[in-house]
Amino acid sequence: MAAYARRTPVRTIAVVGNAPLVASDARADAIDACDLVVRVNSFTTDEPGEPRAAGRRTDVVLWSRLVRATRRLYDDYPSRLYVMLEPMRMYHRPEVWPTSWPADLGFVVAPNDLVAQPLLEDLGLPWRTEALAPTSGTTAAWLARRLFPDAALLVTGLSYVAEDPQRWDYQSGASGKIGPEHRVAAEGALLRGWIEDGSVRFWPSDRAHEEQR
Repeated sequence: MAAYARRTPVRTIAVVGNAPLVASDARADAIDACDLVVRVNSFTTDEPGEPRAAGRRTDVVLWSRLVRATRRLYDDYPSRLYVMLEPMRMYHRPEVWPTSWPADLGFVVAPNDLVAQPLLEDLGLPWRTEALAPTSGTTAAWLARRLFPDAALLVTGLSYVAEDPQRWDYQSGASGKIGPEHRVAAEGALLRGWIEDGSVRFWPSDRAHEEQR
């Protein structure tokens, strides 16, 4: 991941989830100013001439085989690192090859014994007896903390930090159900603990909090 950063050593990291974000030049500037910008799954970035909210840079993409291709998912893909998250392969989920992938897309796989399993342990979830998996957003934040412990970490676009969502709503305008393999309440509690101890700075997505800034 450091090899794909805008600057090294990596001192600042933005992890951007896909929850709807109200317009904020300050948030977009903060994301794009980071040494390393990590986005997940069906992400969007700010379009020229439109209100800014999530920034435009993308250095690392964490995604799954079930990703819905969005407009900017493959922009300049040879210059990005694509990391495949496959926690459900622990439970014999079959391998699929989405037709949206460019034929020459290269990616690396995050080993479950080094990523998904220790994260599930940190969440206190019974993954050994239930088919549970962490979300891509929490995985991205967990990896950033684990790999760059001295970097300042900015997290935004994760709805379950402030609430207990009943479905996924995306910045792209799409929506979908939360899979039964996820326990977003536990993930929200973990992230709030990181915010409270100062290891993560969370930038809220709603209008009321944004205006307070």
